[in-house]
Amino acid sequence: MLIVFAGLPGTGKTTLSRRLAAELSAAVVRVDAIEAAIVRSTDLPRPLGPVGYVVAHEVAAACLAVGTTVVIDAVSPVPEARAGWRTLGAAAGVPVQVFEVVLFDLAEHRRRVRARGSDLNGLVVPTWSEVLVYDYQPWDPGRDGPRTIIDGLDADEALAAVHVQLEPSTARTKP
Repeated sequence: MLIVFAGLPGTGKTTLSRRLAAELSAAVVRVDAIEAAIVRSTDLPRPLGPVGYVVAHEVAAACLAVGTTVVIDAVSPVPEARAGWRTLGAAAGVPVQVFEVVLFDLAEHRRRVRARGSDLNGLVVPTWSEVLVYDYQPWDPGRDGPRTIIDGLDADEALAAVHVQLEPSTARTKP
């Protein structure tokens, strides 16, 4: 199965991805980690554009090919990124579940972004001002496919909501 957490920086994608992957014994493919490694090891100019996503797709495809569930942690701000995950799942013959993680509490979102430090060498986290003007295109289900909106305010509640959505998908993949 391919499980995607998309959304603006600071909404809780990484927390949810790590926790869910641990529970499912799944692989986590974090675009930030890939991009940080690329920045450390090359002189490619920032922003990297689709490079991190291209690498993430290859890593995820390799994991899916050996039967490992993959949890994606990526902003996926544009339709091409969102479509890419669905194309990947279809090519691998696995169900795809997409979650858009949001923080409806704007003050909390601002607090998290301002308090956030980088946990990866080479990753520069965005400022609140940068998050506010991030080129995150609004989700269009007709164009981007279906997704479940998850409020990232409380990680325990968010994870419980994710499990409710995953149960039917998981049941379909069992023999």
